[in-house]
Amino acid sequence: MVSLREAAKRLNCSDTPLLDARVLLSHVLGRDAALVFRELTSDEEARFNALLARREAGEPVAYIVGEKEFMGLRFRLNKSTLIPRPDTETLVEYLLDVCRGQSPRVLDLCCGSGCIGISLCHYLTGAKAVLADISPEALSAAAENIRLNALKGRAELRRLDVFTDDFGNGYDVIVSNPPYIPTDEAKALDVARFEPILALDGGKTGLNFYHAITPKAYRSLNSGGRLVFEIGYEQSEAVSAVLAENGFEDIIIKKDFGGNCRMAAGTKP
Repeated sequence: MVSLREAAKRLNCSDTPLLDARVLLSHVLGRDAALVFRELTSDEEARFNALLARREAGEPVAYIVGEKEFMGLRFRLNKSTLIPRPDTETLVEYLLDVCRGQSPRVLDLCCGSGCIGISLCHYLTGAKAVLADISPEALSAAAENIRLNALKGRAELRRLDVFTDDFGNGYDVIVSNPPYIPTDEAKALDVARFEPILALDGGKTGLNFYHAITPKAYRSLNSGGRLVFEIGYEQSEAVSAVLAENGFEDIIIKKDFGGNCRMAAGTKP
């Protein structure tokens, strides 16, 4: 039988090899590996070794097990969705704070797994959200996450191209974690081996989606509504300028848990 420590030694691609091994074994067993006091069956050991091989090749654990936690909730993933990251919780926590006690109508653009819009609906019990993405596969994952988090009737899906489609009207919040990595950098990223380049590549300067979304969002928001973006750590000035040029006021930048600029937001007067 392969022990967890032996398995962890194989995962030198990871910063958390023991944790990764435990998560993969728990996935095989259907329960916390630490609570299993028996040897693996030959079938379980074969499945565990197969998952370890995928992790050895660099595939993220979240794709191997098909899910990831975000804001204390479970989200199913597929190869067309980015893996939700703690940095993105900066946007959700900001909106939970400013929308406390309200029932906002939310548009989550480039929604991927739906983790932002679904989290907002979960914690703001009167909120309703439209989850929009150009990728049918991403919308399929978002649909599964609506069901998983019991939000049918409060979160709906829409296939939408931010460059060509109208957003509609009457939103109190438009939030987006768009592709924002410059093309040349995105292609060179190690994560691009597994995560969808469609969700990473923000064009030559990384700003294409901000320029496309901001003027349409202004027209689609109610007075007093907020546009909230995730941004790259060096993009705060550029995205702030895009917001200001399109009429947004009270522009703020927030940092993530690592101290990097991660969020830009503006209010429609």
